Amino acid sequence: MSTYRRPPIDAPVFRDTDGRVIDYGNRWFDHPPEETYSVVTHPDRFAPLHAIGDALIAHLQENYDVETDEGEETALDLLTSARAEVVRAVRIRPNDPACASLTFVFTAFPGIFLHAGLLHDFHLPVCGCDACDSTWSEEADTVERLVLAVVNGHYREGIGEGSQPWVDFGLTYPDGASSGSSNSDDLPIERLRAAQPLLRTVSDGWAAWPRRTSA
Repeated sequence: MSTYRRPPIDAPVFRDTDGRVIDYGNRWFDHPPEETYSVVTHPDRFAPLHAIGDALIAHLQENYDVETDEGEETALDLLTSARAEVVRAVRIRPNDPACASLTFVFTAFPGIFLHAGLLHDFHLPVCGCDACDSTWSEEADTVERLVLAVVNGHYREGIGEGSQPWVDFGLTYPDGASSGSSNSDDLPIERLRAAQPLLRTVSDGWAAWPRRTSA
């Protein structure tokens, strides 16, 4: 059984109008300039995320007892439409129903939308504008940590009580944790109703994915 390793990345280099290399991630020492908000000068700086997604998919297929569905229709797993053209969509389904599935949706931005379990989407990069100044490596760290947390059984989803319950998630990492919640009004009602009985069976969290046995 192999351990996931990030593939070698030939990261793109971008220059400003004066020919200087743009040091993404270190551009603003204080507040970003107003004109950088909602502006994306070099979206291609996130292109390595697609290579990261490919490597994660290959790792999961090789090492875990899963089935794979690939095709444009699997992008419908997303709770909201991708904000850019979908160029590839792959669903990885563990053969144990107590485990959360993962759907990777590659967009032309470029970026990755990741649907985990039943009721949560994660968008990488979250924004990508010049003001945010995020880097492909920071976004890659996030997607790798998220995927491996789900695979190792460190992911939970829940639905609160009441007529307008909150929907929440929790992720546990080796060095910390992350959580979030949203109003159920933001979700398709049919998806919410279908998820309720299933999430009751995994109230303590989704299980770790079973490893693929040797032939």
